[in-house]
Amino acid sequence: MGGQTMNRAAAEAFVAAWCASWRKVDIDAVVAHFAEDAQMRSPLALTLTGSPVVSGAENIRAYWRKAYGHIESADLKVLSWSWDDTIARLVVWWQLGDTRASEFMDFDDAGRVVRSEAFYGK
Repeated sequence: MGGQTMNRAAAEAFVAAWCASWRKVDIDAVVAHFAEDAQMRSPLALTLTGSPVVSGAENIRAYWRKAYGHIESADLKVLSWSWDDTIARLVVWWQLGDTRASEFMDFDDAGRVVRSEAFYGK
């Protein structure tokens, strides 16, 4: 996905690839969409690492392997998504089991995620 400017069509393709990668729990494929200096913020990160922010693609990869590496597949469903061209932000609303979440992702000019923040609920 990286290497192209994000727009609504690219965001739609990103959401499909992102969902497919998470359904396979292919963490390397998910992280491939992130810039090297990306930051990810999540309440789950706070629980597992002591900090709500994970910085750097390799640290994000290590965190997700710790959090989800024991799972072989996930029945993740994208409920909806929205793209804002002005601020290059994607919001994805998804569900996994009883957990519902929204995830905000900001992109750089090359179409890589530079910031991601997840919010969980029921």
